[in-house]
Amino acid sequence: MRSITVKEANRQQFPALKNKSYFNYGGQGPMPESALTALFQSYQSIQEKGPFSGEVLLWISEELAATRQAIASELGVMADTITLTENVSIGCNIPLWGLDWQPGDRILIGDCEHPGIVAAVNELARRFDLQVSICPLMETLNEGNPTLAIASHLHPNTRLVVLSHILWNTGQVLPLTDIVKVCHEFNKKSTPYPKIRVLVDAAQSVGILPLNLTKTGVDYYAFTGHKWWCGPEGLGGLYVSPDAAETLHPTFIGWRSVALNSIGDWEGFKPDGRRFEMATSAYPLLAGLRKAIAFHQGMGTPEERYDRIQALSHQLWTKLRDLPDIICLKVTPPEAGLVSFQINENPRKSGATHDKLVKFLEKEHRVMVRTILKPDCVRACVHYFTLESEIEQLIQGIQDYFQQISSH
Repeated sequence: MRSITVKEANRQQFPALKNKSYFNYGGQGPMPESALTALFQSYQSIQEKGPFSGEVLLWISEELAATRQAIASELGVMADTITLTENVSIGCNIPLWGLDWQPGDRILIGDCEHPGIVAAVNELARRFDLQVSICPLMETLNEGNPTLAIASHLHPNTRLVVLSHILWNTGQVLPLTDIVKVCHEFNKKSTPYPKIRVLVDAAQSVGILPLNLTKTGVDYYAFTGHKWWCGPEGLGGLYVSPDAAETLHPTFIGWRSVALNSIGDWEGFKPDGRRFEMATSAYPLLAGLRKAIAFHQGMGTPEERYDRIQALSHQLWTKLRDLPDIICLKVTPPEAGLVSFQINENPRKSGATHDKLVKFLEKEHRVMVRTILKPDCVRACVHYFTLESEIEQLIQGIQDYFQQISSH
């Protein structure tokens, strides 16, 4: 496998990377110039042609189809399994509310899920009298087996397991294929066979991991384009496997969801992923996302990009471990681009906090990381086009912060 070489010319394609060291890809990735240009040109073209002209309506149809295909190619699935959404949260809510829930059904959710998804699951449980179980995946960060942990929390009444492919707070990569297999086979001997479905929050995995969702067997996989793909905010998607689609119904419905007969009457829902889409969207975002995906493809294969992400995150983790005032959450090198760390207890007694450290890094060094509340830590994200010099700036900034603390 060839190694990716990131040149200054590649970096100059990202206006947001100028004059700063950026480690917040897990929150929002910077857009390349090609994506920004595509956005502007699309908006301008729509206005010139007439926003609701026949020519534009045909263009919209072609843009939607091309974007579904571009996404599907990256995920290793067929284009008709892709639903276009605004973000991960909407993608997760489609299967959460689209299943035919019965009182007493169970949902199993990991203890590292994003609060937005946790809130949706709890509201679902309240409305439909469901039971929610929590699997302690945090305990498996450095020891233990997450697949066995999930298996031990399954119940004959479990209908859905909700988890992330890469945990947004600790950066742990879960063995998705193994987890899906355990869930799908759990009730296999019972009659009738109520297969346990798996819903994945893929906010941190799409754009990092080489993916073939068909091989994983996952039922629902919700993702966004604005993080590791570095596309425009407001555009994401949901993959629904052909098997899982048979028992999933639309909750929010609009003209893009429905099929019409020859005289314009509603006669059902569209037979593919479009049935979960709604109505008018910001269509110029489609070209922006495709250009962002194309930029990454031009830099290397998914495997090559992931290999460099791993190498850079390993480098950052090693340097953080060498700092006396820092503890990394993982005791082994991270498997993806999210590197979470904490301040040692001793410096905290001198007034050091994660929030103050993050603010100091941005103000004094133009280094951008973020805090996480659960667990209480700082998260730095490296992409394949992160520079070694940026990692050095982050390390130097942390050292300067503690130097400042000790001098007061």
